[in-house]
Amino acid sequence: MKTHHLNPPKHILPIIIGAQFLCTSLWFASNGVLTQIVSAYGLDALSSLSNLTAAVQLGFILGTLTFALLSITDRFSPSKVFFTCAVLGALCNLAILWPKNVLFTLALFRMMTGFFLAGIYPVGMKIAADYFEKGLGKSLSLLVGALVLGTAFPHALNAFSIGISYKMVIISTTLLAVLGGLALYLGVPDGPFRKKGNQFSLKEVIGIFKIKPLKTAALGYFGHMWELYTFWTFVPIMISAFKSNLPPQTTSILSFVIIAIGSVGCIIGGFLSQKYGPKKIATIALSFSFVCCLLFPITIQLPFNIFILFMCLWGMAVITDSPLFSTLVASAAPPAITGTALTLINCLGYTLTIVSIQVVSMAIISFSSPWVYSLLAIGPMVGLYVLFSSKLK
Repeated sequence: MKTHHLNPPKHILPIIIGAQFLCTSLWFASNGVLTQIVSAYGLDALSSLSNLTAAVQLGFILGTLTFALLSITDRFSPSKVFFTCAVLGALCNLAILWPKNVLFTLALFRMMTGFFLAGIYPVGMKIAADYFEKGLGKSLSLLVGALVLGTAFPHALNAFSIGISYKMVIISTTLLAVLGGLALYLGVPDGPFRKKGNQFSLKEVIGIFKIKPLKTAALGYFGHMWELYTFWTFVPIMISAFKSNLPPQTTSILSFVIIAIGSVGCIIGGFLSQKYGPKKIATIALSFSFVCCLLFPITIQLPFNIFILFMCLWGMAVITDSPLFSTLVASAAPPAITGTALTLINCLGYTLTIVSIQVVSMAIISFSSPWVYSLLAIGPMVGLYVLFSSKLK
């Protein structure tokens, strides 16, 4: 094996991380100005906001399912797929500014943006796996850490966006996405560990879950996803449940901090995984977030500063295991279907988040009690059972 296979050029990982962050701004930053967009087109705020947010999620799920079933990432150059999806996603994002938009066309453009994001987020992890056979946990942790900042960004935008036009945000994110796609295409050729997949085979795609270590890692990831996005979605509501009279700007700033601090957890977890292995660190992180799910109703009774500290610790733990599960998936999958495995498992994981969010939403409406957040513990509990009963390393 050649030396450069073991030691990829130092610019590779920063470009992957930067490109991922710039391109996923199509998802994150645009969400931060949806209120302005809905107002500009004279739409009903409540229903339009929920529909446009759901449209991106639906598009991402359809995109990951399509990419997985057709094995696009494994059959074609991942860098070219990434660049193509970055450009197409950017054009769909720009289409939001079409003056004749109505709710249907806006939802369609947001759904198509989500569809092409499926060629960015999981594909970026596939590209990292093609370069970093050793130390993949650390590499993916740095990558996901950047994406966590992107997830938190709309809350910062909501807090400080006074006077910033939604048109400027849309144009900026469009240009950033094209720049990110171009940077990756020019600076990151196909990796040394990439093995080109065979022609499309539905049997091979379905057979992914017959690989026991991969199936185990996937189930752990699903348990993690049940908790993750529902926690992120309800962070502002959790804060308001403690202190309902907080100014909206303060709630947005605190929400940004609680979500963004997860990037620190990712980085710490990534470095620790090099020494102790991704399974062990993922298990510790999942155990910690499981306990947080159960303790949340009690922390409502504590002083506000301690409550926020608790939420920050939960924000770190809830995402730390995410890149480690992806590492376990990538390591367990045969090289020729790594991209397909990552994409398919992303698809199923994000589908599960919709179920989780709806379950908790209905529970909050029905019971109006902080104890309903204990439902989040179901996912980590299942994930921990799978991890403790498996032979993953």
